[in-house]
Amino acid sequence: MKHKKLSGKSAEDIIRELKQASNPTGGYREQSLRIHGLICAKCGREFGHKDRGLLTVHHKDGNNRNNPPDGSNWENLCIYCHEDEHSRGLLGKYLSGK
Repeated sequence: MKHKKLSGKSAEDIIRELKQASNPTGGYREQSLRIHGLICAKCGREFGHKDRGLLTVHHKDGNNRNNPPDGSNWENLCIYCHEDEHSRGLLGKYLSGK
């Protein structure tokens, strides 16, 4: 099926550009997986291509908009370690009575 081109771009090209423009940080997960590998930084579990969906990107400073291209604010954590990381603060507040 041929798509009409507007200004030399196919409909697919335009859609791809619009998606990238509306979600400028959407690629940080793939960047982090490439930089840090398919391994959980906390428990050391290694993941394969099929189960890589169990790896998440944790922002070390807690700011999910801070996405330096060198990956210095990211660490790959499995879903279990990521949940543990975020629940530690809640538990600490609860135990301290804050």
